[in-house]
Amino acid sequence: MFTSIRHYFDRFLNNSRKVNNEPLNKFSLIVIIFVDIFILINVFIGLNDISNWHISPYQTYPCYTEWENYQKSTNKDKDYQMIADSFSYDNTPRYQRQYQQIADNHLGQLSEICLNYGELKDGVLSDANYQDSKKINSIQGKISNLEAANTRIRNQYDSTLLEKIAGQSPENSINQVGAEKAKQELDKNTRQIANLKKEIADLKQQIVNRKESSNFLALLKDKGKLDTVAEGYKSASFWYPSIQFAFQAMFLIPLIIIGLLVHRFSQNRGYGLVALISWHLLVVFFIPLLLKVLEFLQVGVVFNFLYNVVARIFGGLLFLVSYLYILFIPLFGWMIIKVCQGIIFNRKTQAAKRVQKSQCINCGKNIKSFHAHCPHCGYYQYVECHNCHELTYKKLPYCYHCGTEQNFNEEVGMG
Repeated sequence: MFTSIRHYFDRFLNNSRKVNNEPLNKFSLIVIIFVDIFILINVFIGLNDISNWHISPYQTYPCYTEWENYQKSTNKDKDYQMIADSFSYDNTPRYQRQYQQIADNHLGQLSEICLNYGELKDGVLSDANYQDSKKINSIQGKISNLEAANTRIRNQYDSTLLEKIAGQSPENSINQVGAEKAKQELDKNTRQIANLKKEIADLKQQIVNRKESSNFLALLKDKGKLDTVAEGYKSASFWYPSIQFAFQAMFLIPLIIIGLLVHRFSQNRGYGLVALISWHLLVVFFIPLLLKVLEFLQVGVVFNFLYNVVARIFGGLLFLVSYLYILFIPLFGWMIIKVCQGIIFNRKTQAAKRVQKSQCINCGKNIKSFHAHCPHCGYYQYVECHNCHELTYKKLPYCYHCGTEQNFNEEVGMG
Protein backbone atom coordinates (compact mmCIF):
# COMPACT_ATOMS: atom_id res chain seq x y z
CA MET A 1 0.00 0.00 0.00
CA PHE A 2 2.71 2.48 0.98
CA THR A 3 4.63 1.55 -2.16
CA SER A 4 1.60 2.42 -4.29
CA ILE A 5 1.10 5.71 -2.45
CA ARG A 6 4.75 6.62 -2.96
CA HIS A 7 4.49 5.65 -6.61
CA TYR A 8 1.46 7.89 -7.15
CA PHE A 9 3.16 10.74 -5.31
CA ASP A 10 6.29 10.40 -7.47
CA ARG A 11 4.13 10.45 -10.60
CA PHE A 12 2.36 13.54 -9.32
CA LEU A 13 5.69 15.33 -8.82
CA ASN A 14 6.95 14.20 -12.23
CA ASN A 15 3.82 15.46 -13.94
CA SER A 16 4.12 18.76 -12.07
CA ARG A 17 7.73 19.64 -12.82
CA LYS A 18 8.86 17.73 -15.90
CA VAL A 19 8.35 18.18 -19.66
CA ASN A 20 8.81 14.92 -21.59
CA ASN A 21 10.64 13.50 -18.54
CA GLU A 22 13.03 16.48 -18.57
CA PRO A 23 13.01 18.70 -15.46
CA LEU A 24 11.92 22.34 -15.84
CA ASN A 25 14.49 25.06 -15.28
CA LYS A 26 13.95 27.23 -12.21
CA PHE A 27 12.72 30.27 -14.12
CA SER A 28 10.08 28.22 -15.99
CA LEU A 29 8.99 26.62 -12.71
CA ILE A 30 8.54 30.07 -11.15
CA VAL A 31 6.46 31.16 -14.17
CA ILE A 32 4.27 28.05 -13.81
CA ILE A 33 3.76 28.77 -10.10
CA PHE A 34 2.75 32.38 -10.80
CA VAL A 35 0.30 31.17 -13.45
CA ASP A 36 -1.13 28.67 -10.94
CA ILE A 37 -1.62 31.37 -8.31
CA PHE A 38 -3.26 33.74 -10.80
CA ILE A 39 -5.62 31.02 -12.06
CA LEU A 40 -6.44 29.89 -8.50
CA ILE A 41 -7.35 33.45 -7.45
CA ASN A 42 -9.63 33.85 -10.48
CA VAL A 43 -11.22 30.45 -9.84
CA PHE A 44 -12.14 31.50 -6.29
CA ILE A 45 -13.46 34.85 -7.57
CA GLY A 46 -15.58 33.00 -10.12
CA LEU A 47 -16.82 30.59 -7.44
CA ASN A 48 -17.82 33.49 -5.20
CA ASP A 49 -19.66 35.23 -8.06
CA ILE A 50 -21.56 32.15 -9.19
CA SER A 51 -22.44 31.14 -5.61
CA ASN A 52 -24.12 34.55 -5.17
CA TRP A 53 -25.98 34.23 -8.46
CA HIS A 54 -28.96 32.53 -6.84
CA ILE A 55 -30.99 34.76 -4.55
CA SER A 56 -30.12 34.22 -0.87
CA PRO A 57 -32.70 33.52 1.89
CA TYR A 58 -32.30 37.10 3.17
CA GLN A 59 -32.88 38.46 -0.35
CA THR A 60 -35.84 36.14 -0.92
CA TYR A 61 -37.44 37.27 2.35
CA PRO A 62 -36.04 40.80 2.94
CA CYS A 63 -38.89 41.65 5.29
CA TYR A 64 -38.41 38.71 7.64
CA THR A 65 -35.85 40.06 10.14
CA GLU A 66 -37.52 43.47 10.49
CA TRP A 67 -40.96 41.90 10.81
CA GLU A 68 -39.79 39.39 13.42
CA ASN A 69 -38.08 42.13 15.47
CA TYR A 70 -41.34 44.11 15.48
CA GLN A 71 -43.31 41.09 16.72
CA LYS A 72 -40.78 40.43 19.49
CA SER A 73 -40.47 44.07 20.59
CA THR A 74 -42.00 45.02 23.94
CA ASN A 75 -41.66 48.78 23.33
CA LYS A 76 -45.10 50.39 23.77
CA ASP A 77 -44.16 52.93 21.10
CA LYS A 78 -43.14 50.29 18.53
CA ASP A 79 -45.91 51.15 16.03
CA TYR A 80 -44.69 54.71 15.56
CA GLN A 81 -41.04 53.65 15.75
CA MET A 82 -41.56 51.15 12.93
CA ILE A 83 -42.94 53.91 10.72
CA ALA A 84 -40.35 56.49 11.78
CA ASP A 85 -37.50 54.07 10.99
CA SER A 86 -38.79 53.86 7.42
CA PHE A 87 -37.80 57.47 6.78
CA SER A 88 -34.25 58.40 5.85
CA TYR A 89 -33.39 61.79 4.35
CA ASP A 90 -36.58 62.04 2.33
CA ASN A 91 -39.93 60.35 1.89
CA THR A 92 -39.29 58.83 -1.54
CA PRO A 93 -40.91 55.38 -1.88
CA ARG A 94 -38.15 52.86 -2.46
CA TYR A 95 -38.59 49.59 -0.57
CA GLN A 96 -40.64 47.61 -3.09
CA ARG A 97 -38.39 48.78 -5.92
CA GLN A 98 -35.25 47.77 -3.99
CA TYR A 99 -36.71 44.35 -3.28
CA GLN A 100 -37.65 43.86 -6.94
CA GLN A 101 -34.22 45.00 -8.18
CA ILE A 102 -32.57 42.34 -6.03
CA ALA A 103 -34.80 39.66 -7.57
CA ASP A 104 -34.19 40.98 -11.10
CA ASN A 105 -30.40 40.67 -10.72
CA HIS A 106 -30.41 37.12 -9.33
CA LEU A 107 -31.90 33.73 -10.01
CA GLY A 108 -34.83 32.83 -7.83
CA GLN A 109 -38.14 34.39 -6.86
CA LEU A 110 -38.86 37.06 -4.26
CA SER A 111 -41.52 36.38 -1.64
CA GLU A 112 -44.90 37.83 -2.66
CA ILE A 113 -45.66 38.64 0.98
CA CYS A 114 -42.43 40.66 1.24
CA LEU A 115 -43.28 42.47 -2.01
CA ASN A 116 -46.62 43.40 -0.45
CA TYR A 117 -44.76 44.38 2.72
CA GLY A 118 -42.50 46.70 0.69
CA GLU A 119 -45.50 48.23 -1.09
CA LEU A 120 -47.27 48.99 2.20
CA LYS A 121 -44.05 50.28 3.74
CA ASP A 122 -43.65 52.66 0.80
CA GLY A 123 -47.22 53.79 1.50
CA VAL A 124 -46.33 55.16 4.95
CA LEU A 125 -43.72 57.44 3.32
CA SER A 126 -46.38 60.07 2.62
CA ASP A 127 -45.75 63.82 2.81
CA ALA A 128 -48.06 64.13 5.82
CA ASN A 129 -46.24 61.44 7.77
CA TYR A 130 -42.88 62.84 6.73
CA GLN A 131 -43.70 66.38 7.87
CA ASP A 132 -45.16 65.17 11.18
CA SER A 133 -42.08 63.04 11.76
CA LYS A 134 -39.81 66.03 11.16
CA LYS A 135 -41.95 68.10 13.55
CA ILE A 136 -41.60 65.37 16.22
CA ASN A 137 -37.82 65.42 15.85
CA SER A 138 -37.81 69.22 16.15
CA ILE A 139 -39.96 69.12 19.30
CA GLN A 140 -37.75 66.39 20.74
CA GLY A 141 -34.80 68.77 20.28
CA LYS A 142 -36.62 71.47 22.26
CA ILE A 143 -37.35 68.97 25.04
CA SER A 144 -33.68 68.00 25.19
CA ASN A 145 -32.68 71.70 25.53
CA LEU A 146 -35.22 72.25 28.31
CA GLU A 147 -34.11 69.13 30.17
CA ALA A 148 -30.47 70.26 29.90
CA ALA A 149 -31.50 73.68 31.27
CA ASN A 150 -33.33 72.04 34.17
CA THR A 151 -30.27 69.97 35.01
CA ARG A 152 -28.13 73.09 35.08
CA ILE A 153 -30.69 74.98 37.22
CA ARG A 154 -30.98 72.09 39.69
CA ASN A 155 -27.20 72.10 40.17
CA GLN A 156 -27.27 75.85 40.86
CA TYR A 157 -30.34 75.46 43.07
CA ASP A 158 -28.59 72.86 45.25
CA SER A 159 -25.52 75.04 45.68
CA THR A 160 -27.73 78.10 46.49
CA LEU A 161 -29.42 76.16 49.28
CA LEU A 162 -26.00 75.21 50.68
CA GLU A 163 -24.94 78.88 50.60
CA LYS A 164 -28.14 79.88 52.40
CA ILE A 165 -27.54 77.22 55.07
CA ALA A 166 -23.97 78.43 55.45
CA GLY A 167 -25.15 82.06 55.88
CA GLN A 168 -23.64 83.29 52.59
CA SER A 169 -25.13 86.66 51.54
CA PRO A 170 -26.82 86.81 48.07
CA GLU A 171 -24.30 89.49 46.94
CA ASN A 172 -21.41 87.06 47.42
CA SER A 173 -23.17 84.07 45.78
CA ILE A 174 -21.41 82.41 42.82
CA ASN A 175 -24.78 81.44 41.29
CA GLN A 176 -26.59 83.73 38.87
CA VAL A 177 -30.08 82.53 39.89
CA GLY A 178 -31.56 82.63 43.35
CA ALA A 179 -33.35 79.69 44.95
CA GLU A 180 -36.83 81.15 44.45
CA LYS A 181 -36.23 82.12 40.86
CA ALA A 182 -34.59 78.75 40.14
CA LYS A 183 -37.71 76.96 41.36
CA GLN A 184 -39.89 79.13 39.14
CA GLU A 185 -37.72 78.35 36.11
CA LEU A 186 -37.81 74.64 36.90
CA ASP A 187 -41.61 74.63 37.16
CA LYS A 188 -41.97 76.61 33.94
CA ASN A 189 -39.64 74.31 31.99
CA THR A 190 -41.31 71.20 33.44
CA ARG A 191 -44.74 72.43 32.25
CA GLN A 192 -43.31 73.17 28.82
CA ILE A 193 -41.75 69.72 28.61
CA ALA A 194 -45.08 68.08 29.57
CA ASN A 195 -46.93 70.09 26.89
CA LEU A 196 -44.34 69.27 24.27
CA LYS A 197 -44.47 65.55 25.15
CA LYS A 198 -48.25 65.63 24.82
CA GLU A 199 -47.86 67.31 21.43
CA ILE A 200 -45.43 64.56 20.37
CA ALA A 201 -47.86 61.87 21.58
CA ASP A 202 -50.68 63.45 19.57
CA LEU A 203 -48.52 63.66 16.44
CA LYS A 204 -47.43 60.03 16.83
CA GLN A 205 -51.03 58.92 17.22
CA GLN A 206 -51.96 60.98 14.19
CA ILE A 207 -49.26 59.26 12.12
CA VAL A 208 -50.24 55.78 13.35
CA ASN A 209 -53.95 56.35 12.67
CA ARG A 210 -53.55 57.42 9.05
CA LYS A 211 -54.94 54.91 6.55
CA GLU A 212 -51.60 54.03 4.91
CA SER A 213 -50.02 53.52 8.35
CA SER A 214 -52.93 51.38 9.56
CA ASN A 215 -52.65 49.13 6.50
CA PHE A 216 -48.92 48.62 7.09
CA LEU A 217 -49.34 47.96 10.81
CA ALA A 218 -52.19 45.52 10.14
CA LEU A 219 -49.82 43.42 8.05
CA LEU A 220 -47.12 43.62 10.75
CA LYS A 221 -49.59 42.33 13.33
CA ASP A 222 -50.69 39.42 11.12
CA LYS A 223 -49.02 36.49 12.90
CA GLY A 224 -50.16 33.99 10.27
CA LYS A 225 -48.36 35.73 7.42
CA LEU A 226 -45.24 36.17 9.53
CA ASP A 227 -45.29 32.42 10.24
CA THR A 228 -45.53 31.76 6.48
CA VAL A 229 -42.52 34.04 5.85
CA ALA A 230 -40.58 32.45 8.73
CA GLU A 231 -41.24 28.94 7.40
CA GLY A 232 -40.17 29.96 3.91
CA TYR A 233 -37.03 31.63 5.26
CA LYS A 234 -36.04 28.53 7.23
CA SER A 235 -36.62 26.29 4.22
CA ALA A 236 -34.58 28.61 1.97
CA SER A 237 -31.78 28.70 4.56
CA PHE A 238 -31.77 24.89 4.66
CA TRP A 239 -31.39 24.48 0.88
CA TYR A 240 -29.24 27.53 0.10
CA PRO A 241 -25.83 25.90 0.87
CA SER A 242 -26.76 22.98 -1.41
CA ILE A 243 -27.82 25.36 -4.20
CA GLN A 244 -24.56 27.27 -3.83
CA PHE A 245 -22.56 24.03 -3.99
CA ALA A 246 -24.46 22.93 -7.12
CA PHE A 247 -23.64 26.21 -8.89
CA GLN A 248 -20.00 26.01 -7.78
CA ALA A 249 -19.81 22.45 -9.13
CA MET A 250 -21.34 23.68 -12.42
CA PHE A 251 -18.51 26.21 -12.59
CA LEU A 252 -15.68 23.79 -11.75
CA ILE A 253 -16.66 20.51 -13.43
CA PRO A 254 -16.51 21.84 -17.04
CA LEU A 255 -13.08 23.29 -16.31
CA ILE A 256 -11.90 19.95 -14.91
CA ILE A 257 -13.30 18.02 -17.89
CA ILE A 258 -11.68 20.40 -20.40
CA GLY A 259 -8.38 20.29 -18.51
CA LEU A 260 -8.48 16.48 -18.38
CA LEU A 261 -9.25 16.19 -22.11
CA VAL A 262 -6.45 18.60 -23.01
CA HIS A 263 -4.05 16.73 -20.72
CA ARG A 264 -4.93 13.34 -22.24
CA PHE A 265 -4.73 14.68 -25.80
CA SER A 266 -1.38 16.39 -25.22
CA GLN A 267 0.03 13.25 -23.58
CA ASN A 268 -1.05 11.09 -26.50
CA ARG A 269 0.40 13.52 -29.05
CA GLY A 270 3.59 14.11 -27.11
CA TYR A 271 2.94 17.83 -26.46
CA GLY A 272 4.98 17.92 -23.26
CA LEU A 273 4.59 21.59 -22.35
CA VAL A 274 0.83 21.57 -22.97
CA ALA A 275 0.57 18.40 -20.86
CA LEU A 276 2.48 20.11 -18.04
CA ILE A 277 0.33 23.26 -18.07
CA SER A 278 -2.93 21.29 -18.33
CA TRP A 279 -1.80 19.10 -15.41
CA HIS A 280 -1.19 22.18 -13.28
CA LEU A 281 -4.60 23.54 -14.27
CA LEU A 282 -6.22 20.26 -13.22
CA VAL A 283 -4.56 20.51 -9.80
CA VAL A 284 -5.64 24.16 -9.49
CA PHE A 285 -9.25 23.23 -10.37
CA PHE A 286 -9.34 20.26 -7.98
CA ILE A 287 -8.13 22.28 -4.95
CA PRO A 288 -11.24 24.53 -4.70
CA LEU A 289 -13.51 21.59 -5.60
CA LEU A 290 -12.14 19.60 -2.66
CA LEU A 291 -12.49 22.61 -0.34
CA LYS A 292 -16.08 23.22 -1.48
CA VAL A 293 -16.99 19.56 -0.97
CA LEU A 294 -15.64 19.69 2.59
CA GLU A 295 -17.42 23.00 3.19
CA PHE A 296 -20.67 21.58 1.86
CA LEU A 297 -20.39 18.58 4.17
CA GLN A 298 -20.17 20.99 7.12
CA VAL A 299 -23.06 23.33 6.21
CA GLY A 300 -25.11 21.61 3.50
CA VAL A 301 -28.06 19.23 3.47
CA VAL A 302 -26.01 16.34 4.88
CA PHE A 303 -24.96 18.35 7.95
CA ASN A 304 -28.48 19.70 8.52
CA PHE A 305 -29.94 16.22 8.21
CA LEU A 306 -27.50 14.76 10.75
CA TYR A 307 -27.96 17.79 13.02
CA ASN A 308 -31.75 17.40 13.01
CA VAL A 309 -31.56 13.64 13.62
CA VAL A 310 -29.17 14.03 16.58
CA ALA A 311 -31.16 16.98 17.99
CA ARG A 312 -34.40 14.97 17.82
CA ILE A 313 -33.03 11.74 19.28
CA PHE A 314 -30.38 12.94 21.74
CA GLY A 315 -31.48 16.50 22.49
CA GLY A 316 -28.53 18.68 23.48
CA LEU A 317 -25.83 16.09 22.73
CA LEU A 318 -25.00 17.79 19.43
CA PHE A 319 -21.31 16.89 19.73
CA LEU A 320 -22.42 13.48 18.46
CA VAL A 321 -22.63 15.06 15.00
CA SER A 322 -18.84 15.24 15.06
CA TYR A 323 -18.68 11.54 15.94
CA LEU A 324 -20.93 10.72 12.99
CA TYR A 325 -18.69 12.74 10.68
CA ILE A 326 -15.58 11.03 12.03
CA LEU A 327 -17.17 7.68 11.16
CA PHE A 328 -18.88 8.77 7.95
CA ILE A 329 -16.03 10.56 6.16
CA PRO A 330 -13.54 7.61 6.24
CA LEU A 331 -16.34 5.31 5.04
CA PHE A 332 -17.19 7.74 2.25
CA GLY A 333 -13.51 7.98 1.30
CA TRP A 334 -13.18 4.20 1.27
CA MET A 335 -16.17 3.94 -1.09
CA ILE A 336 -14.68 6.52 -3.47
CA ILE A 337 -11.31 4.74 -3.48
CA LYS A 338 -13.00 1.39 -4.21
CA VAL A 339 -14.92 2.88 -7.12
CA CYS A 340 -11.80 4.58 -8.49
CA GLN A 341 -9.68 1.48 -8.10
CA GLY A 342 -12.28 -0.91 -9.47
CA ILE A 343 -13.86 1.14 -12.25
CA ILE A 344 -12.40 4.53 -13.07
CA PHE A 345 -8.68 3.75 -12.63
CA ASN A 346 -8.83 -0.01 -13.05
CA ARG A 347 -5.28 -1.07 -13.98
CA LYS A 348 -6.32 -3.93 -16.27
CA THR A 349 -8.76 -1.71 -18.17
CA GLN A 350 -6.15 1.03 -18.51
CA ALA A 351 -3.50 -1.45 -19.67
CA ALA A 352 -5.84 -2.93 -22.30
CA LYS A 353 -6.68 0.49 -23.73
CA ARG A 354 -3.02 1.52 -23.81
CA VAL A 355 -1.93 -1.65 -25.61
CA GLN A 356 -4.68 -1.09 -28.20
CA LYS A 357 -3.42 2.45 -28.78
CA SER A 358 0.27 1.45 -28.87
CA GLN A 359 0.98 3.31 -25.64
CA CYS A 360 3.25 2.57 -22.71
CA ILE A 361 1.41 0.45 -20.13
CA ASN A 362 2.90 2.56 -17.33
CA CYS A 363 2.96 6.22 -18.47
CA GLY A 364 0.53 6.18 -21.40
CA LYS A 365 2.88 7.79 -23.94
CA ASN A 366 3.02 6.55 -27.53
CA ILE A 367 5.66 3.89 -28.25
CA LYS A 368 6.49 1.56 -31.14
CA SER A 369 5.09 -1.99 -31.04
CA PHE A 370 8.58 -3.50 -31.03
CA HIS A 371 9.78 -1.43 -28.04
CA ALA A 372 10.31 -3.67 -25.02
CA HIS A 373 11.11 -0.67 -22.79
CA CYS A 374 9.29 2.66 -22.89
CA PRO A 375 11.69 5.38 -24.14
CA HIS A 376 9.84 7.92 -21.95
CA CYS A 377 9.78 6.24 -18.55
CA GLY A 378 11.91 3.11 -19.05
CA TYR A 379 9.13 0.71 -18.07
CA TYR A 380 9.48 -2.93 -19.33
CA GLN A 381 6.29 -3.79 -21.21
CA TYR A 382 6.35 -7.62 -21.09
CA VAL A 383 6.21 -10.51 -18.67
CA GLU A 384 6.88 -14.24 -19.22
CA CYS A 385 3.77 -16.39 -19.45
CA HIS A 386 3.87 -19.06 -16.76
CA ASN A 387 2.33 -21.60 -19.17
CA CYS A 388 4.06 -21.20 -22.58
CA HIS A 389 6.97 -19.08 -21.31
CA GLU A 390 6.54 -16.64 -24.20
CA LEU A 391 6.61 -12.90 -23.57
CA THR A 392 3.14 -11.35 -23.21
CA TYR A 393 1.94 -7.90 -22.19
CA LYS A 394 1.99 -7.02 -18.52
CA LYS A 395 -1.32 -6.35 -16.80
CA LEU A 396 -3.44 -7.99 -19.51
CA PRO A 397 -5.58 -10.86 -18.18
CA TYR A 398 -4.56 -13.48 -20.79
CA CYS A 399 -1.41 -14.45 -22.70
CA TYR A 400 -1.73 -13.46 -26.36
CA HIS A 401 0.21 -16.62 -27.40
CA CYS A 402 -1.60 -19.41 -25.57
CA GLY A 403 -4.57 -17.65 -23.98
CA THR A 404 -3.70 -18.75 -20.44
CA GLU A 405 -4.97 -16.52 -17.62
CA GLN A 406 -2.17 -14.54 -16.02
CA ASN A 407 -1.63 -13.91 -12.30
CA PHE A 408 -0.50 -10.40 -11.37
CA ASN A 409 1.34 -9.81 -8.14
CA GLU A 410 3.29 -6.69 -9.07
CA GLU A 411 1.68 -3.41 -8.06
CA VAL A 412 1.94 -0.90 -10.84
CA GLY A 413 0.27 2.51 -10.69
CA MET A 414 -1.54 3.84 -13.73
CA GLY A 415 -1.73 7.55 -14.48
